[in-house]
Amino acid sequence: MLKAFIKNKAFTDVQRLELYGVSEKDYRFVDQLTDADVVILPMAWNYYVATNQLDSAHALIKAAAREQKIVWSWNAGDFGVKIPSYKNVKVFRMGGYVSRAQQGHEGMPVFISDRLSDYQLPNHFELDYTKKPIVGFCGQANGSLIHAYWEQSKIIFKNLQSYLGMSKKESQAVLSSTRLRAQLLAKLSASNLITDHFILRQQYRAGVKTKAEKQQTTNEFYQNIAQSAYVLCVRGAGNFSVRFYETLMMGRIPVYVHTDGFLPLSNQIDWRKHVIWVDEQDIHRLDEIVYAFHQGLDQNSFRNLLKSNRELWGTKLTMNYFSLKF
Repeated sequence: MLKAFIKNKAFTDVQRLELYGVSEKDYRFVDQLTDADVVILPMAWNYYVATNQLDSAHALIKAAAREQKIVWSWNAGDFGVKIPSYKNVKVFRMGGYVSRAQQGHEGMPVFISDRLSDYQLPNHFELDYTKKPIVGFCGQANGSLIHAYWEQSKIIFKNLQSYLGMSKKESQAVLSSTRLRAQLLAKLSASNLITDHFILRQQYRAGVKTKAEKQQTTNEFYQNIAQSAYVLCVRGAGNFSVRFYETLMMGRIPVYVHTDGFLPLSNQIDWRKHVIWVDEQDIHRLDEIVYAFHQGLDQNSFRNLLKSNRELWGTKLTMNYFSLKF
């Protein structure tokens, strides 16, 4: 959480702003807990667990509690690690499951670069409202049952290790995210209620190996978002979607399939006003939900929503602005 500030002396604040979107002028670091508004656990929980240094983390949290200070911490990666529960700790995370009601756990965005200027089309926010909603997707989707069983068997094995105390990672829902995506995309493709704009990959990032191939597939990914009104956003290996934030950054509308995951600032943002919200039990009528949402808009409200989503990302979901909300 302090990555933007732990740099060598040659690293300038201009570089910090360009790379991370934060400035040293926005924060003041102090030596005494009594002088702090917030205390930050410098490393991710994954580090303290992996290196058997939970006692060090606990000591800082306990000292902060004596001064009645809140501690910010981060549970990183696709799969969170098991950690103790503390009354004075916020645990920011991208993955995880809301229904587990873990004390202090909060959603955080995936911090991404601003790509809009690189990939926008002329009149980017003047996208026409069409009779049918245009839904985009560019990425990995594999409908193979064999592949799905392989994915699920790996999760079952890891969960068993977690339950038996052989692994320090949290257990995960047993499902194949690539098959789920494939099934939802197939449903949308077969529907006469929507216009699909899909580029399907059998491998992550199309299995690219060279820098030129990576650039080409990246261009295709962002152009696909730019040329779509809506983008299907479904969890990956971890219970969150990077595509969700990339869609907002590009000023488009996520079709968010809610699989019990965290979203950031849920007490401040009415997410259902910014996305098409699809609960997991309703995915069988995904196309109907998308169509009904689209029919509730007109040319003006449609374009206003595109601009509003871009503004939401820029004002609340980048590293600097998100931090200042707490």
